[in-house]
Amino acid sequence: ATVVLLLSILSLAAGGKLLVVPVDGSHWLSMREVLDGLSLKGHEIVVVAPEISLHIKPTKDFVMKKYPVPFTQEDLDHMFWRMSHKIFEEGPFLERFFKMYEQVKNNSAFFLSTCTHLLYNKELVRYLEESKFDAVFTDPVLPCGQILAEYLSLPSVVFLQQMPCGLEFEATQCPNPPSYVPRIFTDLTDHMNFLQRVKNLFFDIPNYFLCDFFFQPYAKLASEFLQRDVTVPDLLRQASVWLMKLDFVLHYPRPLMPNMIMVGGVNCAHKKLTQ
Repeated sequence: ATVVLLLSILSLAAGGKLLVVPVDGSHWLSMREVLDGLSLKGHEIVVVAPEISLHIKPTKDFVMKKYPVPFTQEDLDHMFWRMSHKIFEEGPFLERFFKMYEQVKNNSAFFLSTCTHLLYNKELVRYLEESKFDAVFTDPVLPCGQILAEYLSLPSVVFLQQMPCGLEFEATQCPNPPSYVPRIFTDLTDHMNFLQRVKNLFFDIPNYFLCDFFFQPYAKLASEFLQRDVTVPDLLRQASVWLMKLDFVLHYPRPLMPNMIMVGGVNCAHKKLTQ
């Protein structure tokens, strides 16, 4: 009887089976830190990733399932190089906005193509259906993982710092007042006078055009794949837990919802620095 009781307790503590749909670049480096910890706790982890990637490489800590994509390593490296230079350029807001718009336009073709080739890889999707995962762990800045979670009817945990256009606030119905929460590119703080609040409000308007351009193809792809009309906010609303790479030391205070959990400090892989 004692042995049976102990075995039943161990079964309750057994690790789960996690499907991971990552985003390449620095997004993956911070997610990899979390996956290493989950692997040590006995969870079975399966990562789906394109054959061509910047940082997503196989390791002994998880199973890697790769799928083909229609671009080369040189194409991908050049795209990330251009994006990194555009992000850190200085200049007037309108100039930065149009440069960012053009960069998003160029990058979106890569990301959308990657997602399309994942969803319509019948052999891989069949494997995912048969694997009986417990949950999906994904970075929602590209909603491909959320589309898969919806298709497989699995709960999802999302891992992010922030989303374009504040979609995380819309999806979680979290307050995001422009009189209090500074918008990107404004250089404002959470303490603003009246004119700064007006400026903050105006800076918020162009984001809707950027987001509509970037995310509308994903809504169309999701609707075709799931065979029903869905929007990207609809997909994001299904997320069970939002792990936010924020803390109130490096970031300004902002409202959060109960399922938004701050995990500040998990931002990139640890490296030993030379003296």
